[in-house]
This record gives sequence, structure tokens and C-alpha cells, in this order.
Amino acid sequence: MATAIVAAGIFAGGTLLWRPAREKSVATPAASTGAPFIRAHAPVLGPNTAPVTIIEFFDPACEACRAFYPVVKRIMTSFPSKVRLVLRYAAFHPTSAEAIRILEAARRQGKFEAVLERLLETQGQWAPHGRPADSAWTVVEGLGLDLAQAKQDAVKPEVTALLAQDAEDVKAAGVRATPTFFVNGKPLQRFGAQELHDLVKSEVKAP
Repeated sequence: MATAIVAAGIFAGGTLLWRPAREKSVATPAASTGAPFIRAHAPVLGPNTAPVTIIEFFDPACEACRAFYPVVKRIMTSFPSKVRLVLRYAAFHPTSAEAIRILEAARRQGKFEAVLERLLETQGQWAPHGRPADSAWTVVEGLGLDLAQAKQDAVKPEVTALLAQDAEDVKAAGVRATPTFFVNGKPLQRFGAQELHDLVKSEVKAP
């Protein structure tokens, strides 16, 4: 019970001092803002005209990604109209692909962010890391999502192609851990929430 309360607190509030252990060793790819880092199909949160772009290689089943989500939201709130988030999928866990398909189906219905937050809040149910898992579909009810349509959209060829492209880009970018961040094409020199905040702030203030 205590663990669940702590996890909920991290998700709800975030902290710029929280420094999670990462799930895989990290390579440092060359900085870039083009492919394989940004694709036209990638989900974007925040204004498209923002001068600062955070690229996050993201796995919805990753505990560190869940904990970092409110941190990134806080950064975006700190710099309104200045920062956008581009999500790239990195399906490292067995349950990740289904969750990504749900997210893409939700995006077609304008429910991407609501479904993303529900998946992260309930991550322990459908991505319990070694324990029996529920289907991620069971946690997204009650959000106004047309589930019948979403289940059809989730298996469409274009979603399969998106998953395949992102998997290729993860390899091409040398990403071996999630979350991996780039800010205006610059990688974090040291992984951490404060480091991410500071890099975004420096880019916002850059001439």
C-alpha cells in the first residue's frame, strides 16, 4: 500500500531532484533534430511553433518514463509557448507494443493525452514487470474513447508501420534506455531531472 502511495505521489507531483535508475545502459547518440530523431508521425504535445523541442524516446511501460512525465509537464508549464514535446516510441518491454497501439488509436479520436496519463497512472496493472499483467485495454475505459473503433484502429497497417519505423529509429539513434532526452537536438550530458530542466532553460534563453 505504501509503495502505491509513493508511486502515485511521484506521478502527481514530480520533482526536479528525482534521479531514477535507468533500465538499460545508455549510448550517447550524435545530436540531431532530423530523422531518426523526429518524424512527421511522432506525437507532439505543446505548440508546434515553440522554439524549444524536447525529444523523448519513451516506453509507456517504463517506470522511469512514468516518473518523468510530470517533470516534463512542469518544465513545459514553466515555459509556456516556448517548449514542445515530441514523443518517439521505444518498445523495450513485452507489454509496450499494445499500449502504443492504444495510444495511436486514441490519437485518432483526440484522446491521446488523456489515455497516456491513464496508462501511466495504471502502469502497475498492465506492465507489472515479471508478474501476470492485465491487458492495457482494461484500464482505458471511462475516458470517452470509442473502444470498438479504437480496437480496429490499433491494428491498422499504418500503426504497425509506425511501430516498425520507430524501432528502426531507436536503433539508428543508439538509444538503449528510456527515457532518453534531446533538447533542440542536444543530448543530456548527465541524466537527471534537474539536468533536463537546466538544458531546456538554457535553450529558452538562447539568442
